[in-house]
Amino acid sequence: MSRTVYLNGDWHAEADAKVSVFDRGFLFADAIYEVTAVIDGKLIDYPGHAARLKRSLTALDIPMPVEDDELLALHKEIARRNGITEGLIYLQVSRGSQDRDFVFPSDLKPTLVMFTQAKRVLDNPKWKTGLSLETVAEGRWSQRQIKTVQLLYSSLMKTEAARRGFDDVLFVEDGHITEASSANFHIITRDGTLVTRDLSNVLLHGITRGSILDLAQRAGLKVEERAFTVDEARSAAEAFLTSATSFVMPVVSLDGQPINGGAVGPQSQRLLELYISERLQGGDPIAET
Repeated sequence: MSRTVYLNGDWHAEADAKVSVFDRGFLFADAIYEVTAVIDGKLIDYPGHAARLKRSLTALDIPMPVEDDELLALHKEIARRNGITEGLIYLQVSRGSQDRDFVFPSDLKPTLVMFTQAKRVLDNPKWKTGLSLETVAEGRWSQRQIKTVQLLYSSLMKTEAARRGFDDVLFVEDGHITEASSANFHIITRDGTLVTRDLSNVLLHGITRGSILDLAQRAGLKVEERAFTVDEARSAAEAFLTSATSFVMPVVSLDGQPINGGAVGPQSQRLLELYISERLQGGDPIAET
């Protein structure tokens, strides 16, 4: 069945949704994106994603294409039109279209695209087995706190790692881990401290990251936000990724060296369960009440 896609104020069958070849998102990757998970018919962590969208657009001086209330209504409507009670909603805003030129005028009309992916996000087999990661040199632009569609380096590195038998990559800069290809990275030290990279322009300010840190502290875990090395990660008691698409994803090996004996760690599993339980109780219902 064809999905229904939202494009600049109209609803289209996915085959009929067309964006100009002169759109700056296509020509220059001059665009922002967000992704919101849907579980049990509810938008998960939507306020955080909406707020980060605004921050990213402001950083690139792209105006918000719709008002806050309309953006929320569009998320609910596209989920209803596509019958999504579990899955993902992707949103992309580009600066707009113009004849190809590095210099852009200030009055371009942004392009807003939204689409859905039906996905059993609560049935991820990797939660039970964990991921194997490979460290690679950081090669992305420096303003990584802005959630742009400039994902080529991440895509290339993750694809190369997959060909070598790894699930994902960890980027390393000046001897310290920044993040994974599309997720924040965390370790739990042998004394039980959750350590995560402190927020700056070297990594995306993950919405799920913030939620998990809050949950961890409420659950009694000590949390440290600081830079840490590859050696610290390799010697950690546990490691995991956080993202809007996989929530809390255990990491069981780094560069072929097992973490926690190659098994999913108890604290990683506990945080995943706490996150899902709390989000199932909360969240923003899609269906009208």
